[in-house]
Amino acid sequence: MSISAASFTFVCDVVRAESAIVLNAGKEYLVESRLVPLAKAAGYADVDAYVADLQVRRNPAALRAVVEALTTNETSWFRDADPFNTLRTTVFPTLARNRPNRQLRVWSAACSSGQEAYSVSMVAAETPAIAGFRLEVIGTDLSEEMVRRASTGEYSQLEVNRGLPATSLVRHFERAGAGWRIHPSIREGVSFRTGNLTRPFPPMGRFDIVFLRNVLIYFDVQTKRDILRRVRDVMAPDGYLFLGAAEMTMGVDDNWDRIPSGRSSVYQPRAAATAMAR
Repeated sequence: MSISAASFTFVCDVVRAESAIVLNAGKEYLVESRLVPLAKAAGYADVDAYVADLQVRRNPAALRAVVEALTTNETSWFRDADPFNTLRTTVFPTLARNRPNRQLRVWSAACSSGQEAYSVSMVAAETPAIAGFRLEVIGTDLSEEMVRRASTGEYSQLEVNRGLPATSLVRHFERAGAGWRIHPSIREGVSFRTGNLTRPFPPMGRFDIVFLRNVLIYFDVQTKRDILRRVRDVMAPDGYLFLGAAEMTMGVDDNWDRIPSGRSSVYQPRAAATAMAR
């Protein structure tokens, strides 16, 4: 039985209110498939019965579970290799020349189960230009479950097979039963916490690098503009922003300079004088 139009509308409204993610018509199958496990676990015969109870009870924990179920947690190690090559060959060396305190801070926003944040730490460990630097990587995600998983630093064989070079597995992981655990040298300085990009950011300090990849595509233009503005507020003036291959600041927030790098681009906050002249 397919999800009813009324149930679909209710779920879409909840997801948009809590995460600003827009689920358009045509996503009924996705919504139903993601909610079937929740409905079964709660003892309901189908998704419509489960949603009907949600509408009546409005249980905050249950509603949060729905939002988390509909949040895409697609990720892999070194996802789209080009940004990580840019990080290694250009961004880290450039920042190293401009950081006499020998400290770098990176934010992995919408970090899912942590592969991106740990990938950044692995790249840092293999970049001579920042040898001896203190690196802090903070990963945030809407899903409490993803944050919990990321914090363990443990991954199954299937998960490490997704994009992780064999040399990195040997160098930066150790066995943990049937799976693998990130080596303490890579986990050091990497932490995770829950965070909703559509809400005011919690106090996190200023970042030299922000990874905000493959998440803006789920928001409307006004939400994208608001997020990019607030990201600029927490970035160093000479910091770098990484977006997904299908994302850009052009036409959304023009207070960024696009810097071509390899087959992709990286962005920097536009200088205040330049922004004022526009």
